[in-house]
Amino acid sequence: MSTATREIHLVRRPVGRPTTDDFRTVEVELPDPGPGQVLVRNTVLSVDPYMRGRMNDTESYVAPYALDAPLEGGAVGEVLASGVDHLSPGDVVTHMSGWREHALIDAAEARKVDTSLAPASAYLSVLGMPGLTAYVGLTRIGGLQEGEVVHVSGAAGAVGSLVGQMARLLGASRVVGSAGSAEKVRWLTEELGFDAAFDYREGSLKRQLGQALDGRRIDVYFDNVGGEQLEAAIEHMADFGRVAACGAIATYDATEMPPGPRNLVRLVQRRLRLQGFIVSDHREAAGEFYRTVGGWLADGSLVARETTVDGLDRCVEAFLALGTGGNTGKMLVRL
Repeated sequence: MSTATREIHLVRRPVGRPTTDDFRTVEVELPDPGPGQVLVRNTVLSVDPYMRGRMNDTESYVAPYALDAPLEGGAVGEVLASGVDHLSPGDVVTHMSGWREHALIDAAEARKVDTSLAPASAYLSVLGMPGLTAYVGLTRIGGLQEGEVVHVSGAAGAVGSLVGQMARLLGASRVVGSAGSAEKVRWLTEELGFDAAFDYREGSLKRQLGQALDGRRIDVYFDNVGGEQLEAAIEHMADFGRVAACGAIATYDATEMPPGPRNLVRLVQRRLRLQGFIVSDHREAAGEFYRTVGGWLADGSLVARETTVDGLDRCVEAFLALGTGGNTGKMLVRL
């Protein structure tokens, strides 16, 4: 017996900003799981900025998406049929075969989660890759110490909104962030506890960041954006400051690479450290992360916001909205 389902394929490599014509929804039939496999009905899908890089056929830390094949991404779903003893129908699992309604995967690729402790969607946001990324960037890459000043760009996104809250919980003395609208700035300062935030679209980045810092300098800059925001942050770094480079959203759709920051001499003058990182290189932090962040969630000191659209037919729309600031917190697709 087979399962009729749908999945989204990448049919051409985007040039500049992706369009709906770069994708196609395809109907397929999946067989029953064989030994070592499980059939999962996906209930929540994740779309993330890093996926844009995988649409290019260029060298990176992970292979590019194949053309005329389903895209991949984080997902949570219910096991419908199983060819292994440790997973049973009804179990909820996370895996990386998203962008589709059903997934036939090796059981080793699925991780069982407990939805009595947190909703399924949390395992794609605060208890998933975005949460671990924020925690690793602050603790392992940024080396945040109590009393230091933290700045995060893309602060209203899935990762950035957690970075600011975690920084405060880890003892930062001042937390500032940049976002793309007045409403997002209000959310950061009035609901998430940022000391200051600013709309990067409204005037000089260097000036606005300086005002937000209120006479302080940045000890840890968590960079999700790159480009001009990285340049502005470098200008305001403290001696021996650290930059945790997580992403460069400002350049993802560029057809030609823009010039780098013009003030890299500051790295020498202020003895700065700039380090890029990929969260998958830090799996050893997972146990500490779940204990620490799970406690923060349980006592209400950490909150996670989600922007949700419904249906596989809106998955591409949700992904494209990431490039135009259409999300606050984590962008998810519910099926």
